[in-house]
Amino acid sequence: MITINNFINGEWRESKSGQWIDLIDPSRGKAYGIAPDSTKEDVEDAVSAASAAFPSWSSMSVEQRSEILYGIGRRIEEKLEYLAQAESRDNGKPIWLARNVDIPRASSNFKFYAKAISQYDSKAHDMPGAINYTLRQPLGVVACISPWNLPLYLFSWKVAPALAAGNTVVAKPSEVTPLTAHLLSQICQESGLPPGVLNIVHGYGHKVGDAINRHAQIKAISFTGSTKVGAEIASIAAPKFKKLSLEMGGKNPNIIFADCDYDKMLKTTLRSSFANQGQICLCGSRIFVQASIYDKFKNDLVDKARRMEPAPPHLEDTRIGAVVSKTHYDKILSYINLAKEEGGRILCGGHSVHPPSFESGYYIAPTVVEGLDFDCRTNREEVFGPFVTITPFETEAEVLRMANATDYGLSATLWTENLSRAHRMAKEIEAGIVWVNTWLLRDLRTPFGGVKNSGIGREGGFDALDFFTEPKNVCIAF
Repeated sequence: MITINNFINGEWRESKSGQWIDLIDPSRGKAYGIAPDSTKEDVEDAVSAASAAFPSWSSMSVEQRSEILYGIGRRIEEKLEYLAQAESRDNGKPIWLARNVDIPRASSNFKFYAKAISQYDSKAHDMPGAINYTLRQPLGVVACISPWNLPLYLFSWKVAPALAAGNTVVAKPSEVTPLTAHLLSQICQESGLPPGVLNIVHGYGHKVGDAINRHAQIKAISFTGSTKVGAEIASIAAPKFKKLSLEMGGKNPNIIFADCDYDKMLKTTLRSSFANQGQICLCGSRIFVQASIYDKFKNDLVDKARRMEPAPPHLEDTRIGAVVSKTHYDKILSYINLAKEEGGRILCGGHSVHPPSFESGYYIAPTVVEGLDFDCRTNREEVFGPFVTITPFETEAEVLRMANATDYGLSATLWTENLSRAHRMAKEIEAGIVWVNTWLLRDLRTPFGGVKNSGIGREGGFDALDFFTEPKNVCIAF
């Protein structure tokens, strides 16, 4: 059994509550460790430590901060296998996925912002008799709240730019998957990050998250998670005039025209449908296919999805692992039932799976559904699992209406060889990110975020550094 503790002021501490949260291995449905069930008193200690550390960290030279952060990135890289094993155990994702995507990206996040901060410049404006220049200054103590689907990947995506900009951080990883955040605290200490610069408080959202939202000394909150929780954070933090970056849910369309590169599209669509058990906010969960190739696509997708039998995540040939928790497992199965109630036809999957010796794990077969109205609940609400719907269309106008018929607007994927159509569609699709003839191809310099109920603000590149700093104009007359 593993015991995780809070990381406050460079020390590992039990929660003042004395209470613990069981950590469940989703591949087995059994506890493998405990983490603190922290309260506002622990958050108060973390904020105090971060406040005390801010003056020296923010006044440290960019070169010094950069060197420390780059060292963290290197050490993550050195411990890749160890971290990948931990991520797979904690989250249920296939070990090869953690090894090839999650952990390398966490390393890249620290390395990227270690370099980016040295290139982060400000503006100057000359005018008759005066010159204006803009200072970008760190905010102070900021909060980073990350989700369970890409635990270290997204935790580092927030923490790295916040630290690079000179802020000190109080961070809350998901209580469902806290292990790699805990291991990161060890890496930070080994890499020479000063005490109090990064503080990690484990626990439930209604305790730790609520205390973070309400704390007067926390100047900004970067959150990734559900739209419901994001709305709760905004209702508390916005009246306190905290800066907010909220990256929330998605119900992303995958739009396939008959003139696409079919083989490339099919291979990528299989991945964009079921990667990480469909537990990526960017997965294309609503697939719209031009009618002339609909039957061929349906047969090919179903044939390939049926072969993706869920299996224990530690096996190297596993392509679908376990979903993250019993609660989420039940939620996905409830949406499969809803799809049936709304008239959907289950073409494959639609049931749980119980691998030998892992019968108590949370496994769901890749599920493809057709025959649903484009604006039914199943096609409007986020399922976040190995579950997609397929719908035929005839024209651009028709598929645009269907694609935009949701409260979400995070990403979209468009498959066509017609350049003019690609530009037209990309402009009209209501999403913060549009991929044309690809999926999940990311340049860390580009802005990341959604529209509508998918969030406010942007992460990535200099957008993240803008969020974690405050601009100040200085006007000097001469």
